[in-house]
Amino acid sequence: MRRRIVVSLLFSLTAGRLAYGTDAAALWSAKVQPIFDVNCVKCHGPLDQKSGLELDTPQAVLKGSEDGAVVVPGKPEDSALFQNLATKADPHMPPKKQLTDAEREAVREWIAALTAAQADATIKPHPARHFESITQAVDTLTTEGWTERGVEPAPAVDDRTWCRRVYLDLAGRIPTANETEDFLKAPLETRRAALVDRLLKSEEYVVRMRELWDVFLMGRGKRENNEGRRKQSGWWTFLEDAFRKNRPWNQTVHAILVARADKPENKGSPWFLYERKNDFQRIAEAVAPVVYGTKIDCAQCHNHPLAREIKQEHYWGLVSAFNRGKNAEGGTAVGESAIGGFINFTNLKKESQPAVVTLLTGKMIAETWPAGDQKEQDSDDKYVDPAAKPRVPKYSRREAFADAATTDNPLLARAFVNRLWATFTGRGIVFPTDEMNGRNVPSHPELLDWLAQNFIAKNYDVRGEVRGIVLSKVYALGASKAAPEAFAGALERPLTAEQIARSWRIAAGLPPADDTLRKAVIAAMPDVLPKDYNATFQQAQFLSNSPALAALSQPADGNTAARVAALPETSARAREAFLAVYGRLPDSEEAAQAEAFLNGRADKPADAVRDLLWALMTSAEFLTTP
Repeated sequence: MRRRIVVSLLFSLTAGRLAYGTDAAALWSAKVQPIFDVNCVKCHGPLDQKSGLELDTPQAVLKGSEDGAVVVPGKPEDSALFQNLATKADPHMPPKKQLTDAEREAVREWIAALTAAQADATIKPHPARHFESITQAVDTLTTEGWTERGVEPAPAVDDRTWCRRVYLDLAGRIPTANETEDFLKAPLETRRAALVDRLLKSEEYVVRMRELWDVFLMGRGKRENNEGRRKQSGWWTFLEDAFRKNRPWNQTVHAILVARADKPENKGSPWFLYERKNDFQRIAEAVAPVVYGTKIDCAQCHNHPLAREIKQEHYWGLVSAFNRGKNAEGGTAVGESAIGGFINFTNLKKESQPAVVTLLTGKMIAETWPAGDQKEQDSDDKYVDPAAKPRVPKYSRREAFADAATTDNPLLARAFVNRLWATFTGRGIVFPTDEMNGRNVPSHPELLDWLAQNFIAKNYDVRGEVRGIVLSKVYALGASKAAPEAFAGALERPLTAEQIARSWRIAAGLPPADDTLRKAVIAAMPDVLPKDYNATFQQAQFLSNSPALAALSQPADGNTAARVAALPETSARAREAFLAVYGRLPDSEEAAQAEAFLNGRADKPADAVRDLLWALMTSAEFLTTP
């Protein structure tokens, strides 16, 4: 039974992409679904189905209403769904509101893109295919995706650009000039794999992965002392140790959820729960994206209004998995009671229901509830060691959930590989990355399935998954104007604050580490892989007036600014400035502009070089992954 539920759930996550042509699916996701979410789903969706009509998924729309079909594929003018959107339609939808011409056109365009064959299509699982490596799977399945979409992939970047990209992703900084030259001198056939393997064994990779997953799991600290407390608690060390030893990801997550420093490798793991200060709803909302790949916040007061597979019971069941816990005084341990924590939640019908730990896979954690008004009695015999501080219950609800969430739970692997893919390409196979539910279908369902299944089969090998992705053709592509979900070209990825701080110092000819600079950049530019990136006034002010950045571009002690300013020819200064900051030579137009700028301040060459370096180091090219 459990296997059928899991398979059914995975099918629901891929249904939209399997059942519909590429054009119709893209139109639905980009244009139609947002319109229906705002205007229609409240009355025609998971929570209410007036006239038997549901408009939250393409499949539901095509099922029609109590009166029959509302869409005739390929014929919007004959489709009741489109007809009822007209200004003087009767009945008129949505009631008391008129969609704009652009919104109506989006619906018309979607219906026109549908075909009868697509409407009658049945969902069939794709047969499992064998690939020799992750890279081969990625290359094959993305290439097939380009063919299906009728798009041409962008040309691959050159080796110099690829080297800069992989250093930023795996070491968290740009390469030095010597590192770039060493790479370019290495044997052509093996240079990329050799560099990736070397970086994956480096401490810089360990720190970079900790930086990312600290934010993914905890968010940026809101207070100045949050970072210090995470470091002092051992949380940073715990994450770094996991990535250094390539600890299986399911074991890392298990340690985080159980929150016991019972082994050397688990020291620091309780901080994930401890920082959330016994706020069990915050804990549940933080755990869900890790073990399910999706937020469940919207299921607190009722079933999820858009993702029909997420029920209110899932939200409160996850809360109850942790509600026996309590932060211990005088440390960072998180205790757990052997009794209590039996709670009820109320649905929209005002019915009270028990909060049973129920996973999105359908798996339930059975537990005997006290009968009626029976009051539980706590006692020493319910704990492994009654004298321990904190005590560990013989039956730990938290540990039972951790066991279930990290064993026979395919969503855990899907969540991780989707997040990892987004980290190195700029977008998840399911987007948004932390909303992997029936609402957001995978752009490449077979690829996501294969990567997740392979991740499990390889014992949750994080380093192997990283290696396979960064050695793929997709990772090496240049920019493209194709739709982002096609992955036919590199997407814009703003650098994180840590990458910026270290890369600024490398560009300035200095060692990469500077904690003061790193913290200053984090304060101004805290985002890590945001869903939408929008530059702020605060960031502009920081880039324009930062004393820390000013110091880096000031000639001193043989740094880049001093070295460039000492060159006798303006053309050489321009060339060396570009090489130091961008890792490439300027094109003819850039060279002319840079030389004109330097010549315009020939009386103050050091100041001119300083300002040129500042302009390059705060440019869009420098602040994004190439």
